[in-house]
Amino acid sequence: MDDLHDEEFRDRLGTVDEEGKRAWVYPKKPQGKLYEYRKTVSWFLLAFLIAAPFVKINGNQFLMFNVLERKFNIFGFPFWPQDFHLFVISMIIGVVFVALFTVAFGRIFCGWICPQTIFMEMVFRRIEYWIEGDRNAQIKLDKQEWNQEKIRKKGLKWFVFFVISFVIANVFLAYLTGSDELIEMVEEGPADNMGTLIALLIFTGVFYFIYIWFREQVCIIACPYGRLQGALLDNKTIVVAYDHVRGEAENGRGRIIKNEDRILSGKGDCIDCKLCVSVCPMGIDIRNGTQLECTNCTACIDECNTIMDKVGFPQGLIRYASEDEITKKEKFVFTTRMKGYAAVLLILTGVFSGMLFLRNDVEATVLRLPGQLFEHKGGNISNVFTYKVINKTTRDFNDVHFVLSSPKGIVKPVGAPRFKVPREGIASGTLFVEINPVWLKGDKTKITLEVYNGDKRLDTETTNFLGPRTFN
Repeated sequence: MDDLHDEEFRDRLGTVDEEGKRAWVYPKKPQGKLYEYRKTVSWFLLAFLIAAPFVKINGNQFLMFNVLERKFNIFGFPFWPQDFHLFVISMIIGVVFVALFTVAFGRIFCGWICPQTIFMEMVFRRIEYWIEGDRNAQIKLDKQEWNQEKIRKKGLKWFVFFVISFVIANVFLAYLTGSDELIEMVEEGPADNMGTLIALLIFTGVFYFIYIWFREQVCIIACPYGRLQGALLDNKTIVVAYDHVRGEAENGRGRIIKNEDRILSGKGDCIDCKLCVSVCPMGIDIRNGTQLECTNCTACIDECNTIMDKVGFPQGLIRYASEDEITKKEKFVFTTRMKGYAAVLLILTGVFSGMLFLRNDVEATVLRLPGQLFEHKGGNISNVFTYKVINKTTRDFNDVHFVLSSPKGIVKPVGAPRFKVPREGIASGTLFVEINPVWLKGDKTKITLEVYNGDKRLDTETTNFLGPRTFN
């Protein structure tokens, strides 16, 4: 029966009680060396997250994901719908990188880099500690009646959480629409941007709901990454692990008894204080092994090291280690599986880099007008085409025109012979191409049109020119 009791944790999530109801997690405020490292990393990433949509490189927003207009900026490089293949490759590179990192170092991304964890643990949770106190104070506050103290603390927390959620929603909007548009809408006021304000309040409500109530359930229920662990982790993966060999020894863990010789008693170094459980923001017991809920946040490592120091045992009972290191004393090795992921990542990165540097800042498309054949004009053969010129840069092109480079002929745009293509804009129109029959190679001839801005060539486009069969 004891063995069955020990395995009960496998029957339900750490945040669900025996009756199937939500078990609210009250994590103890973490302290320790790794927590300080995490704070440093988190402040840097928070600054990056907030600044990224407002930083520009060559006039391009550093990061932007404008889904509505299908415009994306990644590290200052603009991606248009015509560059969708590049955007897809960049996303695949990100997925492969995370997969490689997970195979090697487990779910460290979740505990150290994921925005959900950073906001929850380093912003909202710290405000909660400041207003309501540590674990025991929060439990006591939730259990007491709604008196003046509880109303004041809960009201202040809810208000501060809402304000921060509103700020996050604004930053999120800057990523979606662009920082310039966001600043412009703020200057115009909510009355002129009622639709955007409603969307902003919806996003605020989503963030507020997540951080005031849903919390760790995002990682457990909504995020699929935890479930990928079963496919990506193996016995050689470095994870936050409990050294059960040392902690349990022959007769299991047990509290310290005065003047007890734990070697003779056969007890392990784990004194069963359960502080590693109290400090866990996911509400799990790391001593049960790697679990879906664990985000590798290292809070249990710091807490256990503190206790080991107090009782005079060596640190590292809970540490970054692989299962093989704990059971077989094997050190970390770069396995064949990891080499495979690394090779795929290297190939994709090389392909992406090559395609990125070969990409033009201006992309022209010239197509024959559907349903139209050729015409005879003054001894020449004429075809009508439609064109579209896309300017992916942040500067205007004011003197754009077409030149027929092969074969010899004349280009006659409908309207002005030279036109303007605004920055991050599109110009489209119609043009006629006239070619002497002697230069035609049959009823279908490849022609090359070059797009110039003044004397600078921007792009080259090839299309088909139709002529009479008699000229074959």
